[in-house]
Amino acid sequence: MSNLIQRGISGSIYVLILVLAILYSPYTYALIFAAVTGMCLWEFYGLLEKKGEAMEDKPMATLGGVYLFVTGFFWFSGSMNIKYIALWLVIMLYLIIRALYSKDERSLRTIAYTFFGQVYIGLPFMFLSRLGFPLNTIGLENYSPWIVLGFFVLIWISDTGAYLVGSTFGRHKLFERISPKKSWEGFIGGTALSVITSFFFPYFIPAHLNSLQWMGFALTTVVFGTFGDLFESLIKRTLSIKDSGNLIPGHGGMLDRFDSSILAAPAVVIYYLFML
Repeated sequence: MSNLIQRGISGSIYVLILVLAILYSPYTYALIFAAVTGMCLWEFYGLLEKKGEAMEDKPMATLGGVYLFVTGFFWFSGSMNIKYIALWLVIMLYLIIRALYSKDERSLRTIAYTFFGQVYIGLPFMFLSRLGFPLNTIGLENYSPWIVLGFFVLIWISDTGAYLVGSTFGRHKLFERISPKKSWEGFIGGTALSVITSFFFPYFIPAHLNSLQWMGFALTTVVFGTFGDLFESLIKRTLSIKDSGNLIPGHGGMLDRFDSSILAAPAVVIYYLFML
């Protein structure tokens, strides 16, 4: 099977699972993104261990990020008191105390990487959940999947546009030091396609955003999604690896699939809360 066909099949399955989980119910959304958060953290901490950068307690550190996401999701829905998020600190305190008793010379670095993983991966996925609940509503029954779905559709449209335009017309490097294959032409093409497409979202997506608001949403998503992509490339270049994993044939690992959304999520939540 050619790599292109393999990428097409695995990519289609990935999109189908994600779309169905987002649309079906708040519980399937929470389940799939708790799993995504866990797998991304597991990959991240695993890469650090493999390259000898840190010696994590991977299960407990990953559990911390998943717990942060789950409690954040139910907090945003109004179904859980914010005080339960504080239990995440218990997990972090355990990891700090564990490092005290470790004789590994990388203990301080391990603690730093542990917290960085929580902030880099756990928090963005937690805040993404805010888009699933309209402002001034309380309760899981008010879950609305449309803005979350629109967020991922915009990322996929941007990626497609950037690939098609970049591979055809790409001449000027966007950030050669970090990602030599990305071009300004591809970035502009992906951004333009997403912003133009988002103008028509109100006709197909039953959310409360108008065309201009969707266009601002799209621009925020694409710009910060590109930064997210570049930042993950920086991590991989620093660790001298090509992919974060091999879970999705032809696409790499979970971090490779969600790198754009990790930095775009908090940016669009800020846009949603303060600009709309």
